[in-house]
Amino acid sequence: MAHAGTLEIAGQEIALSNLDKVLWPETGYTKGDLIDYYIAVFPFITRHLNQRPLVFTRYPNGIHEKSFYQKNAPENLPDWIKTFPWADSKGNTKNYILANSAADLAWLANLACIEIHPWLSPINHIEYPDFIVFDLDPSEHNSWEEIVTVANLIKQIMDRLDLEVYTKTSGSMGLHIYLPVAGRYTYSQVRNFGQAIAAMICKTVPDIATVQRSVQQRGPRIYIDYLQNGLGKTVCAPYSVRPSPAATVSAPIKWQELSSIRPTRFTIKTMPERLWQHGDLFSEVLSNHQELERAIKSLGI
Repeated sequence: MAHAGTLEIAGQEIALSNLDKVLWPETGYTKGDLIDYYIAVFPFITRHLNQRPLVFTRYPNGIHEKSFYQKNAPENLPDWIKTFPWADSKGNTKNYILANSAADLAWLANLACIEIHPWLSPINHIEYPDFIVFDLDPSEHNSWEEIVTVANLIKQIMDRLDLEVYTKTSGSMGLHIYLPVAGRYTYSQVRNFGQAIAAMICKTVPDIATVQRSVQQRGPRIYIDYLQNGLGKTVCAPYSVRPSPAATVSAPIKWQELSSIRPTRFTIKTMPERLWQHGDLFSEVLSNHQELERAIKSLGI
């Protein structure tokens, strides 16, 4: 358990402060709890963050107070935390943080960095993503059963295309479905592939699924967000904490669990035990480098 003062971890000394500050008022979970969680799950989350530019969402005064995105590394970043400079299309350069050790995560958690959002591509092939993500974002009117229906339809299409997909809770009420691919397809190619699959789903179940980005135009339907498959876009990392009242986390799940679980089951208090029991259910996402040529030809895209 983290204590105020200096924490020695992974060969570094980190000054911790205000560990009893409550970040989740509904549960009473504190910044110290957040630090403890990220240290506990580091052996599992590390491969999903390693060598990827990261964006953090910071909640210095708790989840119901003002938050902000930490894209550019802060000026007080320790010299042992690595960064990756990247210039956007407008020529603006940001130094993205690379979290490669437990000390890195502990230091960031001490800044109340609750959410961790990695890029879809690592720095050694930054313009070629490692996976295609289908972000299922439900409206407040959608049931869990409807979300499961859309997820299973995506899996059925992928099964027919001989492609493996993996799913995790978003940490909120939705699901993220990952299709790992060989790191040689451009962001334009993977986005077009994602759009084609999303369109097929919406044609099959138009009453519960949509690709309308506008909240007003979505209505009481699940938004299938394929636009996250873009250079510089991010998706909440597996095992990342979310700013929900129960301190839920984004939890990889088995397909056979889908209909029986609820996202609120996975929190900063329950996730470490699940990880030690079941291991990293998302490990294959980083190793199953699938080819898309046959599927693209089959879909005619």
